[in-house]
Amino acid sequence: MPYHVDGTFAMHTLKDPVAPNSRGWLARQVLPTGVHAGALPLLVGRALRGFCDGFIAVLLPAYLLALGFAQLAVGLISSATLIGSALATILVGILGHRYPQRRLLVLAAALMVATGIGFAGLSSLWPLLPVAFVGTLNPSSGDVSVFLPLEQARLADSSSSDARTALFARYSLTGAFSAAVGALAAALPGWLAPQLGISFLSAMRVMFMIYALTGVALWFLYARIPEPHPHATSVRVPLGPSRRIVTRLALLFSVDAFAGGLVVNSLLALWLMQRFGLSLGAAGQFFFSAGMLAAGSQLVAVPLSRKFGLLNTMVFTHIPSSLCLIAAAFSPSLVAALALLLVRSALSQMDVPTRTAYVMAVVTPPERPAAASLTAVPRSLASALGPTLAGALFAMGWVGAPLVACGLLKIAYDLALLGTFRRIRPVD
Repeated sequence: MPYHVDGTFAMHTLKDPVAPNSRGWLARQVLPTGVHAGALPLLVGRALRGFCDGFIAVLLPAYLLALGFAQLAVGLISSATLIGSALATILVGILGHRYPQRRLLVLAAALMVATGIGFAGLSSLWPLLPVAFVGTLNPSSGDVSVFLPLEQARLADSSSSDARTALFARYSLTGAFSAAVGALAAALPGWLAPQLGISFLSAMRVMFMIYALTGVALWFLYARIPEPHPHATSVRVPLGPSRRIVTRLALLFSVDAFAGGLVVNSLLALWLMQRFGLSLGAAGQFFFSAGMLAAGSQLVAVPLSRKFGLLNTMVFTHIPSSLCLIAAAFSPSLVAALALLLVRSALSQMDVPTRTAYVMAVVTPPERPAAASLTAVPRSLASALGPTLAGALFAMGWVGAPLVACGLLKIAYDLALLGTFRRIRPVD
């Protein structure tokens, strides 16, 4: 097993990470005991990004269809966003240890601003594809952006080992809850259009400008994050003794991510709209409800992981959610489909904080930025293939096939993960 220092690195990275009296009132209310107050801006930033991801995932297919694009183009743009995020995350994993993480976070926020402006101002497919590729749009239900490994590494170094799973649960909860609220905001164009006397398409463009303004807010927020201790950035190689473990995790995570890419929220919304005629407003309400259930499950994952272990919590909450997704594909009515998808949402995200805590616990502290990046890269690359394949299946009339394929692949991933890592346990 790799060497661990059980919180010592975090102590050197940010001063006094566990003293509750040194934190402000808001930090004491929001952060678990054993977490440095410097983690609070990262949670706020995750909330802002999650809100934008929530309405973008619902609006993106409607916006692209309103521009006159075909279903395949919706899948292509979704894939381009995920491929671009994967390549950016590769650079973070390979080169990120050479640069201050605060600087990289600020650059990512600036890229978010440019992405929102580009989608608000462009109307043709070929200009939009490179913007989607280079930018930060997230059409999926989870966070696959370049922000993720940077924030995860800082969070892991800001907490003691005992508090890490609870901190990542709150991080995931913040993202899920804000994404749920953002999904409700997808109905805003229908209200803005008559209020401002503009077309529905123009109102959707306003939402992309809100996305850009959120990037400005993140720029100011991340610019105020304290720099870590110099020892935290003095790593000569990004990944050392934990390379084998990280490689195996990355390969398995890629299977899970490819499966998830078949039913990213934007394509799931498209499936509900086309099969059952669900309206844009109703879709937003559904994704809000699903997001709230996913958010609540993040907190449930903490006591479950303490009782049954991180790995068991990941696997045995994930398999039932996949069975619900498969059943939803064969549902004869909208009510039955939505009910199954809601049950899936209540179970499918419990592996998010436990997975992150597991990765951070089985590598040495100096390797955490690289481990977070290099386990996220295959996920982003693999998930990028799914939307295009799903869009092609939709265009061929096989509208339920992506849901079935996703469920079966995720079950296979869970069983393989359990078989491979059941004897390897976190040691910090």
